[in-house]
Amino acid sequence: MHPATAKWYDRRDSVFIEFCVADSKDVKVNFDKTKFGFSCLGGTDNVKHENEIDLFEAIDQNESKHKRTDRSVLCCLRKAEPGKAWPRLTKEKAKLTWLSVDFNNWKDWEDDSDDEFGQYDQFSDMMNNMGGDDDLPGLDGADDDESDSDDEKMPTLE
Repeated sequence: MHPATAKWYDRRDSVFIEFCVADSKDVKVNFDKTKFGFSCLGGTDNVKHENEIDLFEAIDQNESKHKRTDRSVLCCLRKAEPGKAWPRLTKEKAKLTWLSVDFNNWKDWEDDSDDEFGQYDQFSDMMNNMGGDDDLPGLDGADDDESDSDDEKMPTLE
């Protein structure tokens, strides 16, 4: 029995954990208020994977879900207190060798506000309304078909 390799990231209302197990079968996910359990058989050799986590904060086990794909199992743990950041997934500060942060999906949402999103949309609209390629000045000599000194034939090597 081995723990499955996993990546996690934090959002305003939920915490996401992706267990990287290809061809998983017999997936079992247990959402408890302060604990989370995952187990499955994975790969062509049907290795048994099992993970148990004492969570950093409480979750709403009735609103939490999971989805299996051919490559992984993604779990969405709905926070009991939305809007509260989780600096780590586990209650203990111990480093788990099988768990890492999913930096591709990580977002510092704590400092975000609705006003900033509105300003971003206005900025995007402004950029889209600005001129495109037609406004670029011509580049002198860029399209000339004249031969250069480096176009000469190379001497043969002996």
